[in-house]
Amino acid sequence: MACSLAVANPPLKEPIQYEQFCENALVSGTGYIDVATSIVDKKIALEYYDMMSGDGTLEMDSTHVYSQEPNKLKRPIPNYNETDCQKNDSTYANLNFYENTKLTFAVKNAPLQGGKFINSKAFYGGIGANIQEMFSVNEMEKDQTVFFGSTKNSTIVHTVGLQTLNSFNGTWGTDASMHKIFYKDIKSHELFRGDFEVQKEIKFHENPVYEPRPCPCAGVDC
Repeated sequence: MACSLAVANPPLKEPIQYEQFCENALVSGTGYIDVATSIVDKKIALEYYDMMSGDGTLEMDSTHVYSQEPNKLKRPIPNYNETDCQKNDSTYANLNFYENTKLTFAVKNAPLQGGKFINSKAFYGGIGANIQEMFSVNEMEKDQTVFFGSTKNSTIVHTVGLQTLNSFNGTWGTDASMHKIFYKDIKSHELFRGDFEVQKEIKFHENPVYEPRPCPCAGVDC
């Protein structure tokens, strides 16, 4: 009897049916602001929440793109494959989710408050990594990108990331973590209050490697 080599976590076929979502907003004006977006997909272990509110002068160019099929969504991500986070080489990555927001805000009656949360939920087969941003600012200029890729339906690297360049007066911070039960716990926290300029990148990668399983009768005539 001949033995064949099996692989751990064999790649799954890309789904024939899949869902997509796209939202683009270009906003300029003065007054009350209330914005919120949420995306939850248990099939690819994605949780994303984005919200902000305030009263002031806002200019914003914002894009949210989601595709359950990652080969349908390619976006340029700096340092996506680099261990050196200062090279700034862009890679067109296959993603399930991509968000980019450019905005300026100046307070009139109430500060701009809000935040973002993106999570690769371990309970649904993700890598247990999440990134959260929170802020309460009187003034802000921001150019920010959030991205997510899942190996659930593809052989792409499972990734969760945030890149931001912002200048603000107020309070702004991030919390990031990755947890594997019993053997891995990574945490990062930063909070700034005052007048600051921040350039920051956070990313978690998990690259699935298909390891051959030893044949129980290898080298033996069964």
